[in-house]
Amino acid sequence: MKSFEIPEFYRSPLISAVKNKRKLQDKLKKDFTPTHLDFGCIDIYLARHFGFCYGVENAIEIAFKTVYENPGKRIFLLSEMIHNPQVNADLIKSGVQFIMDTIGNKFIDWSELTQDDIVIIPAFGTTLETEQQLKAIGINPLQYNTTCPFVEKVWNRSEQIGTKGYTIVIHGKPKHEETRATFSHSSFHTPSIVVKDLEEAMKLEKYIRKTTDLNLFYTEFKGQYSEGFDVNRHFERIGVVNQTTMLASDTQQIADFLKTVMARHYELTSESTASRFADTRDTLCYATNDNQGAVMGLLQTTADLALVVGGYNSSNTSHLVELCEQQLPTYFIENESKIIDRQSISHFDLHTHTEKISCDYLPNAAKPKILITSGASCPDAVVEKVIVKLLSFYESPYSIEQIIGAFN
Repeated sequence: MKSFEIPEFYRSPLISAVKNKRKLQDKLKKDFTPTHLDFGCIDIYLARHFGFCYGVENAIEIAFKTVYENPGKRIFLLSEMIHNPQVNADLIKSGVQFIMDTIGNKFIDWSELTQDDIVIIPAFGTTLETEQQLKAIGINPLQYNTTCPFVEKVWNRSEQIGTKGYTIVIHGKPKHEETRATFSHSSFHTPSIVVKDLEEAMKLEKYIRKTTDLNLFYTEFKGQYSEGFDVNRHFERIGVVNQTTMLASDTQQIADFLKTVMARHYELTSESTASRFADTRDTLCYATNDNQGAVMGLLQTTADLALVVGGYNSSNTSHLVELCEQQLPTYFIENESKIIDRQSISHFDLHTHTEKISCDYLPNAAKPKILITSGASCPDAVVEKVIVKLLSFYESPYSIEQIIGAFN
């Protein structure tokens, strides 16, 4: 896989040593057991896969290269490059301006842009409407395009099955940039609808099987279906794709459910199912699959707590939190500064969408066991800083340098 030139301050000597050794030992990436870091006073278990993915490193390389190669020019980002506060703050410090926030609220009006300005498309991609707006100004939206290739793969899959007469059901968060972009590209080719979870997907059954007033669909799914969507006709053939950072198990449940509904309604056999339900396979990116699988492997280790590091608005990170929460106390933190001291930690609560402080999060055990992972947009350097912060509360007989040496 291609290696990228990203700022050195995002890298970590410790994490690089660990990842390099694991890669040599497991080239096919089939071993999802965690990496054990024994500091004598504390046991830390790192997930097999975590941190920057291909798409994120690609986006960061392009963004910083654009800044470096265009001194004096105005450089804009459509919205957050990725969902990591440090990376976005670093770009702002470099002079990059954001045009809008993550849900589309404008900071800068289109009228303020000129054809001489540079606009970077973030890793999530953007809508066809936004591309047209940029073209109207005289800006080529593809010149500085950091859209993740795995997101583009979903767009291509949607086009492929859409041109064959299938309606696209997108499993994603309706307001997420990636889902909005995928919806835009999909809708250009075929009728499309977004469902955020299995519960919403189950609501489609009554419209597919026409067991209710079909006009209710337009109220129940307002803002989630494409223009001109005809509930009478557009559920006759369907296929499921997803926002690439969703939980794989959730997408599979939705696809299995809708496939069963279509089979029952149209009395399909296993051989004829494809006539009504497109086999889209899995459109999750490799990193999402690897990171989620690695967390499942991580959770096989008995531990006192889990720390998940990443941006609070990061979808892929939030799903790692959900997996960990099912088994043990889990704290979702942006960086090491959220670990206040030995007794207190500030962390994000996914259920209330607020940051809160918890006390006595570290056990009084003689040698605590802590699981750690991070999202695909979190720099490895941040994970190392989290480990260093934890170690500062104990008297470890081993230094970070000694642990690095053990992996080299």
